Amino acid sequence: MKRKLKTGLVLAFIAGLLVLFARPDYRQGEPSLRGSTPKDFTLTLDGKPAHLSDLRGKVVLLNFWASWCQPCIDEAPSLNLLQQRIAPLGGTVLGINIGIDDDEAAYEKFLATYNIDFPTYRDATKQLAASYGTAAYPETYVIDRKGRLDRKIVGPQDWTSPEMMTYLDSLLNEK
Repeated sequence: MKRKLKTGLVLAFIAGLLVLFARPDYRQGEPSLRGSTPKDFTLTLDGKPAHLSDLRGKVVLLNFWASWCQPCIDEAPSLNLLQQRIAPLGGTVLGINIGIDDDEAAYEKFLATYNIDFPTYRDATKQLAASYGTAAYPETYVIDRKGRLDRKIVGPQDWTSPEMMTYLDSLLNEK
């Protein structure tokens, strides 16, 4: 009986993996996004309507996050330090809260608790992350000064690591 149960669990696990890999939003092996133009969207920054395309000329780290996401919480201090470092050099972190919370208070509490000092936008429509194909949080799209995607980074990062700073400096130094 125990052996049949184990066999059943293994088969269920394998079936689950097959279903996961067959899903259309499974993005492993996708063609590189590098050089493509990111989807433009309307947002509110500093109380004014804006578009992502308005940031062309800056290096933008478009970071999708959620207030309930522990890796997003872990990453927040690093993003704050990054914003302080790259803002004078023509870069910015743009945080997009995915709005799954359905709670403006949770969003505001996150910003206050973690002293978020980079621009953020709460996507109450819950459609923006999906339009980018984002399925895991945090997820960051690095956009160069010409408004092209350079890299998609899934998962939390130490944005101030020497390797990451070397990479971002190379983008910030492009004219």
